[in-house]
Amino acid sequence: MAEPTTLSLALTEDPTLVLLTVEEAARRLRIGRTTCYGLIRTGELESVPVGRLRRVPADAPAAYVTRLRTAQRAA
Repeated sequence: MAEPTTLSLALTEDPTLVLLTVEEAARRLRIGRTTCYGLIRTGELESVPVGRLRRVPADAPAAYVTRLRTAQRAA
């Protein structure tokens, strides 16, 4: 059996997750981990601390893209 492709992995991600790791959020946005941390640092991408961990609400990547699209239309 063939190994799963990136696309099939994306399609099989658990849709019930409430919080994502920074790496998972970056993958959903198709950006690098460092860029994702930069967006979190500037407040452009919502995140929450969980103990010593940093997590991104599952709806935050879509909200970020919506804000980008709205800003682009307004320009």
